[in-house]
Amino acid sequence: MPEPMLRGKQREAAMERGVAAHGAARIAWQAEGRGAPVLLLPSLGRGAEDFDAVAPMVAAAGFRVVRPEPRGIGGSEGPMEGLTLYDLAEDAAAALAAAGVGSPAVVAGHAFGNWVARAMAVVRAPVVRGVALLAASIDTVLDPAVRASIDGSFDPRLGEAERLRHLQRGYFAPGHDARVWLAGWHAPVARMQRAATAATDAAWKRVAERVPVLYVAAAEDTIAPVPSEARLREALGPRVEMVVVARAGHALLPEQPEAVARALIGFAGKVQE
Repeated sequence: MPEPMLRGKQREAAMERGVAAHGAARIAWQAEGRGAPVLLLPSLGRGAEDFDAVAPMVAAAGFRVVRPEPRGIGGSEGPMEGLTLYDLAEDAAAALAAAGVGSPAVVAGHAFGNWVARAMAVVRAPVVRGVALLAASIDTVLDPAVRASIDGSFDPRLGEAERLRHLQRGYFAPGHDARVWLAGWHAPVARMQRAATAATDAAWKRVAERVPVLYVAAAEDTIAPVPSEARLREALGPRVEMVVVARAGHALLPEQPEAVARALIGFAGKVQE
């Protein structure tokens, strides 16, 4: 049965935390809830806190939600060079195991995190029941103007007003306050993640040939515009379904957390049956 939503100090007391070992890396993780596992992976250069509004809703629906921090954020540390997406996927899998998960998980990746989620379905196939891609670029090549706004969003050399313009253009739908993402960026982590992506082969891309996939699109996403279903199948494979979230840009999570949680809960319930 779904669990009641915990708030404030109650939720903090119920949160489990630990550190998982993966080779020379140590990966900090947090978990909440009981039930079938859902693993949440954040965007480029950002940490697990991005799921703060989504995670408790998924946990309250009867799932065990695990959130690892990427290397270089929070208590996660380890080599930051010579990596591939498969190494980052192994980090996430180590956190899942350390959290005591005994059954295959739904792995949800937001933006850059979708690439790690797809890679995990390759290197840790037995522990992945399904993959959810949230505001996900299905290709690794971006328009240079779009990439400039991504870079500008977390460039410490730029003033706040200019960073806000980049954030608004690249990440948020009109009418949403981009200030909520002024903080929380980790430029060295973003550089590591981009290098890892460039060093990885293409075997991870067509994840929907391996497992069921949910693609959660943001209706006003300038970085990853809503694709056609035919394009999704071409890029990902045949076992993919799409949900489009209205009034959301690439940030998605702070803009429409309830809609994201509903989509994850529905998908996780379906693939766990």
